[in-house]
Formats: sequence, structure tokens, C-alpha cells
Amino acid sequence: MIAFFGMGMLGSCFTRALRRRGEDVQVWNRTHSKAKALEADGARAFEDPKDAARGAARIHLSLSDDAAVDDVLERARPGFAPHVVIVDHTTTSATGTRERAARWKERGIAFVHAPVFMGPQNALDSTGLMLVSGDPAQVEALRPALSAMTGKLEFLGPRLEEAAAFKLLGNMFLMFLTTGLADLLGLAKAMGVAPNDASKLFDMFNPGATVGARMKRMTDANFSQASWELSMARKDARLMLEETERARVVLAVLPTIAARMDAVIAKGHGGDDWTVLGKDFL
Repeated sequence: MIAFFGMGMLGSCFTRALRRRGEDVQVWNRTHSKAKALEADGARAFEDPKDAARGAARIHLSLSDDAAVDDVLERARPGFAPHVVIVDHTTTSATGTRERAARWKERGIAFVHAPVFMGPQNALDSTGLMLVSGDPAQVEALRPALSAMTGKLEFLGPRLEEAAAFKLLGNMFLMFLTTGLADLLGLAKAMGVAPNDASKLFDMFNPGATVGARMKRMTDANFSQASWELSMARKDARLMLEETERARVVLAVLPTIAARMDAVIAKGHGGDDWTVLGKDFL
């Protein structure tokens, strides 16, 4: 039997998928009505997490943050079976995950962190990407169950917090991407380009195809043979900022990028490839 804590969009869809596969699932949510709604799918809802945990061989969590995970697990602990395994899908800090895994190990309970890059529909359809790290033997024992929940299960190694770290890296990039698109629409507005017309740029130009090559140039510290000099990139940033300033459009990301470019140019890197912006973090 499985217990699942957190009946938000992901947790509820994971639960429905588990029920479709015939799993016996007990659920808990801070707002009980959200757990109660899953009874229509055959789950059993409980108002106290310790009651939801009773008899479970595996406990899954999809909560909000580190504090919520720690709070709910402590409340549920009196109901834990002797050999229960905790599988946490919550996006949490790397530091908190490392400390949490060590704490539960000291208590004799296996804790595995398995965050996901999945939307609710992915959770329902068992597609998407799930990351996992930690003790290889524990991960292998869980592999059949976790693989059934997702289209791809990626083991990142024994470092307990590695999956948490990679989840934050991925979400950070998505934040940059989305805010960058918002700035693009801001520049388009400043230049009189309609939003739908601006989106056509990506029908003919795929910047995503260059991400791997740019990252490799950074990690190889290959800055001397420039494909785009930092000083020229800064010139283009100036043109963009001038357009938006004339139109009184305020951008979120580009001014910070321009300031970073200025700082790196001041260190003498204006003639280097613009990927030198990552040099200080290598």
C-alpha cells in the first residue's frame, strides 16, 4: 500500500495514475477537501498524516517546500511502518534535502529525493522526467515503481542532494527563459512589432539548438576565439535599451545583463567571446 501526502495538481494526478494501475493509495492534504476528492478515484482520505501513513510500504510527498516536508513527515512519523520508504517529489533546497536524508537515515528509514519536470497531465499520463539521487541500492529497489510514474527516470548518482540541485538548476533556467520572453515582448512593443508577429521569430530561428554548444564553450573556458565578441554583444544590448527607453518600456532582465557585461568588459574581456560572462563561476 502507498501513502501520498500533498493533493495539489501534481500529487492528485500522481494518485489518480496510481489508482489506474491498481495501487492501494491512502492520501492526506492540509486542506482535507482536496484529499477527500480523491475518494472518487478509489483512494482513502485521512485528516491526519499519521493515519494516512499507517500500513504504507512507501510514502510519497509532493508539497510546497522544505519546511512543509519536515513538518508533515514529523506529524506522520508515529504511523510509519518499520521498513517504510520515503520518496519525496517536492522541489526543495539541496542543503535541506541533504540534511533531511541524513536525519532519516539515522532513524533507520530510507529517504529518496525524486523531483520531477512534469506538469499535471504528465503525472496523470505517467510521462515526463523524474530525477533521483542517493544510495544506488535504494534507487534500484525503487526503480520499477518510480519508472512506472514517469516516461524517463534519470539517476544522478549517490550524492543525496544531487537531484534537488539539478531540479533547481532546471527551474532557474526556465525562469530565465520565461522572463527573457517577456523582455522580448517588451522590446517588440517598443519597436512597434505586434506580439503574434514577434512570436514568428521562433518559426525561423531556434536559439535552443545552441544551448549545449554555449555551455560547452563556457565549461571548456574557450573564450579567446570569439564567435561574438562581448563588446559587440554589449553594443546590441545598448541598442535594445535605447529603443525601450524611448518608448518608456521597462525590461526586467536586460538591464542586469548589460550591467554584468560592463563589469566583465572592465576586467579586459571585451574582445573575448561573450560566453566569458560565465568565467567567474568556473
